[in-house]
Amino acid sequence: MESENNQRCQTALYEEEEVLARPNSFANAQGSSGMNKQSPNFHNSPEGKILQQLHDQQLLIVNPRRRNGLILFKRYHAEFAGPGSGVGGLFDLDCQRVLPVGNLSLLSPESSEERKRAYLIRRQWVRLTMQITDNPVPLQRAQKMLEQFEGFFDAETIAKLPNEAFSLLVGVLPQTVIKVRHTA
Repeated sequence: MESENNQRCQTALYEEEEVLARPNSFANAQGSSGMNKQSPNFHNSPEGKILQQLHDQQLLIVNPRRRNGLILFKRYHAEFAGPGSGVGGLFDLDCQRVLPVGNLSLLSPESSEERKRAYLIRRQWVRLTMQITDNPVPLQRAQKMLEQFEGFFDAETIAKLPNEAFSLLVGVLPQTVIKVRHTA
């Protein structure tokens, strides 16, 4: 299976282009059994190309000069990599799906100093999420994560993000996110 994965990921590179979050492509591609199903055109999509780069162990940096980010879906959870974060390398080989947030732009690091800074910033984003998930009350975790996104992205961008993405970020059911969104 791993050789199958490597063959699949050996092809096209993500061409630096602007990508808006598309909840419909996420929802349609995941099918009825969750995130593991992909549409036939997935590998040619910007999200598919990003995923291929991650599986090829390429290190990329979320553009620190834009309000953008990338939600990385792992087997049982999701991680948010915000501006300045490093994605890829050895850290995201287990990534199964990606969801661009905002006006995504990924850059290649030009020096070891840039790589180091990108890893440190990624760690800060992970720590922020950990602080939110430390709260034992699911409704409060979902609320806090939505507040964090509202402080950084516009309402239109947040509205496009699927409930499942937020639920996997903070370990709650999608219904909990729906409840928080409807009470806001």
